[in-house]
Amino acid sequence: MGSTLIGRAVAMLAADGVEQVELVEPRKAVEAEGATVTLVSLSPGEIQAMNSDLNPADKFPVDRVVSETSAAEFDALILPGGTINPDKLRLDESAVGFVRDFFAAGKPVGVICHGPITLIEAGVAKGRTLTSYPSIRTDLRNAGANVVDQEVVNDNGLVSSRNPDDLPAFCAKIVEEFAEGKHKVHDEGATA
Repeated sequence: MGSTLIGRAVAMLAADGVEQVELVEPRKAVEAEGATVTLVSLSPGEIQAMNSDLNPADKFPVDRVVSETSAAEFDALILPGGTINPDKLRLDESAVGFVRDFFAAGKPVGVICHGPITLIEAGVAKGRTLTSYPSIRTDLRNAGANVVDQEVVNDNGLVSSRNPDDLPAFCAKIVEEFAEGKHKVHDEGATA
């Protein structure tokens, strides 16, 4: 086990429909470096993960309910994808506020695939450079983001990747950025 993230608390915000590999691999990467990961969701119990958005995979126990959780308790945030997961998150006021609070505090955030949909709803995509799954890039541009097509992008602590194929680069970069800790609060896309 590494020690880069010992003492760091990482929130992983996800709901039913999360892409399983995008939940499991980043979690393993930060835990392998010593971080404590808390699965935060919309309600208690379990969330249903999916494989390739269509096939039910495993269920994962929820550690905390987002409406009873504060970004102040964590050092970093991971937003995995899957098409259904971020769509559920963006409809929940507590989840959107939770995400917004990480940006307002300059805390690092890792987001992959369809995960940036929640960033749009939180009003934190404007002025940021990021990548995503191709089908939501127009939405990101319309929200004022600078969208690029790269394996992994880091914009002042906002780490993004396109899809599960990018997970090795994504996981390495979130470990690096989470180890750095807080970043300068971005003028646009950091506060609502």
